[in-house]
Amino acid sequence: MRRITPLPYAALVSEPLPLFPLNTPLVPGLVLPLHIFEPRYRGLVRDLLDMPDEDEREFGIIAVRDGRDIGRDGIDALFPIGVSAILRQAEELEDGRFEIVTTGSRRFRLLDLDDSAPLLRGEVEFLEDLPGPVDTVLTGQVSRRFHDYRAALSGQVQATVEDDEIPQDPTVLSYLVTAAMVIPPDERQHLLAAETTSERLTYASSLLSRETLLISELAAVPALDLPGAAPSLN
Repeated sequence: MRRITPLPYAALVSEPLPLFPLNTPLVPGLVLPLHIFEPRYRGLVRDLLDMPDEDEREFGIIAVRDGRDIGRDGIDALFPIGVSAILRQAEELEDGRFEIVTTGSRRFRLLDLDDSAPLLRGEVEFLEDLPGPVDTVLTGQVSRRFHDYRAALSGQVQATVEDDEIPQDPTVLSYLVTAAMVIPPDERQHLLAAETTSERLTYASSLLSRETLLISELAAVPALDLPGAAPSLN
């Protein structure tokens, strides 16, 4: 089994993290409702609910690469960067299924995968945005381009978006843009994997400019619900 070398600035966790593979990545601060019906994930929810401290009810959301199969490809089927989810609400249905609400918490890098049981578990290291100055000019540029992008998506290129709808905190802004753009999974993963907020904002600025231009030139707007507020980083 291929194991990935840990990064020097990341924190290893002692216990394997339960994993929930999806076809799209989670982003820190994002609220994610899930319908739980498979027995292995029902058991996970029950185990999490047994924990008295809500903030410790943590599991990993990690995206599966397009065309890959975990049973066949193992760890190579998964993108290397995921985000832990905290279980915030859970409603058990009469047949044992659950409707749950989670929030994205901490980014992690998957080092090794244990697929010996139905519930996948991963050896992970949790990542933080590396410290460093964030250019206020860059932050302002991303805010303006995100404003224009949302307006283009709404079909009103000259529409006004209230300033208080776009967060001023550079890290929160970087993750909001990561979650909100309609882009391929590999590009969203590239944003998610950025080591610094400044690196994420730089790439986001380029993507926002490209996507706004494409929407304007093609006069086609994807059908989606736009987030109306900044995520809360938990």
